[in-house]
Amino acid sequence: MNKTRVVMISGANRGIGAAIAEKMSEEGWCLSLGMRQPVMPEWADPAKTHLFAYDATDATSESRWMAQTLETFGSVDAIVANAGIIIAKTVIEADDDDIDALLDVNVKAPRRLAKAAWQALSASGRGRVIIIGSLSGKRVKSASSGLYSVSKFAAVALAHAIRHAGFDLGIRATAVCPGFVATDMARGLTNRADEHMTDPHDLARIVAMLIDLPNEASVAEFNINCQLEESY
Repeated sequence: MNKTRVVMISGANRGIGAAIAEKMSEEGWCLSLGMRQPVMPEWADPAKTHLFAYDATDATSESRWMAQTLETFGSVDAIVANAGIIIAKTVIEADDDDIDALLDVNVKAPRRLAKAAWQALSASGRGRVIIIGSLSGKRVKSASSGLYSVSKFAAVALAHAIRHAGFDLGIRATAVCPGFVATDMARGLTNRADEHMTDPHDLARIVAMLIDLPNEASVAEFNINCQLEESY
């Protein structure tokens, strides 16, 4: 069994997921990267990096990914549920298909991943679950972000529920909730320049820190913003 710690990261092709993967690699972790289109990153060590064609809409994807990860590395110490989608509609404009799509990717898939990894995380003694939420899971910023907020409120609740379920097993779960991050998703929603949004690599530094904290320093939520708001 590989003694190096192992992290699974969904949505690792680009943006936040890619930045987290690169940071965890720098920290010496073995990586199992869930990607829509698996491509070995230039910075990665192929001997310590496993790629999986991950589809968050496929209910069998998480269990198959977990099986391959355990076959490759023998253990899992942390998961980062980063894959997500946005549908910029009000809750009145949306139909049930829109709601189902958001919940499938932003809530159901992270829950399935945590469930698939549960035994391995428990065996670790200090298993870590990071749910990449959003400040849209803490407040509704606008009418057009309302539908997305419904899913991200649920994602934040999921992180808390996992924290309660796994605390006595040494599993710690954190909802990481950023505002605008300089990624393709955010660029499609705002005209803010990249330098006025949170850098994905800064978010990656935060995630790495949260994962590395001891069991006795549990952080339930971590909120990050690039702009001034009343509460965030």
